[in-house]
Amino acid sequence: MNHRAGFVSIIGSPNVGKSTLMNVLVGEKLSIITHKAQTTRHRIMGIFSGDDFQVVYSDTPGILKPHYMLHKAMLSSVYASIADADIILLVTEIGENFAHEEVLANLRASGTPVIVVINKVDLAQQPDVEQAIEKWKGLLEKADIIAVSALHCFNTALVFDTILKHLPESPEYYPKEELTDRSQRFFISEIIREKILLNFSQEIPYSVEVVVDSFKEEEKLTRISVFLFVARESQKAIILGHQGKAIKKLGIAARKDIEAFLEKHIFLELNVKIRKDWRDDPRELKRFGYSIDEN
Repeated sequence: MNHRAGFVSIIGSPNVGKSTLMNVLVGEKLSIITHKAQTTRHRIMGIFSGDDFQVVYSDTPGILKPHYMLHKAMLSSVYASIADADIILLVTEIGENFAHEEVLANLRASGTPVIVVINKVDLAQQPDVEQAIEKWKGLLEKADIIAVSALHCFNTALVFDTILKHLPESPEYYPKEELTDRSQRFFISEIIREKILLNFSQEIPYSVEVVVDSFKEEEKLTRISVFLFVARESQKAIILGHQGKAIKKLGIAARKDIEAFLEKHIFLELNVKIRKDWRDDPRELKRFGYSIDEN
């Protein structure tokens, strides 16, 4: 029996449901999901293994016009993921005007199998779905095109079957029991960032970087200390809230999910620090784990 394995890059504009799709395909919640755009900042791998196959999914940041050096770093990780991929899932939705011609040109030139996943069809009329399918046939004529609802798992099995069809023969890249290449600390920071996205509005969620400073396991309790880095003093005041009420609410919500994730009781300490204009500071971005091309 031949073994197949490969890397599947999941790309698309912000807020089209890429992370929901990856979580469904992997069978675990690995990427945070909110109603807000730009939820994913780092490339997150999700590994799904069977007896004779292994699919290594890569959920990438949403493709957007860069306004900060942070956005450039996020976009750079998208292109790196495309270059590494054996298969590319381009996730879109009904009515989206995908205006990233450079990405489309890259996909056409790559020779890598592309599966266009038209998501959220549960919110559309059938004629609109058919129109979207025809549009993508014109944009990427060699691609497989599948209409799905990731939220309701409609047609996601067909996406998986199509991935298997294109998966190259190869030994597995990771042990079968592994689900991701990311650490516990990373997922703890992502849980906290998800709560920030859900509890704060406007620019605040996009101005905060979350770093787990210490993780100490004791007999009955795990103590976790976290820094929330913001760009300005006014943002720190909003995160803290009047008499510390906002950060207390954030801590309660995050602690509940972290305890479920770790399956143990935790003590969570949140501290807010200012790193002035960190989104445009290459030194700070590197410290936060982003790859920076300063040329």
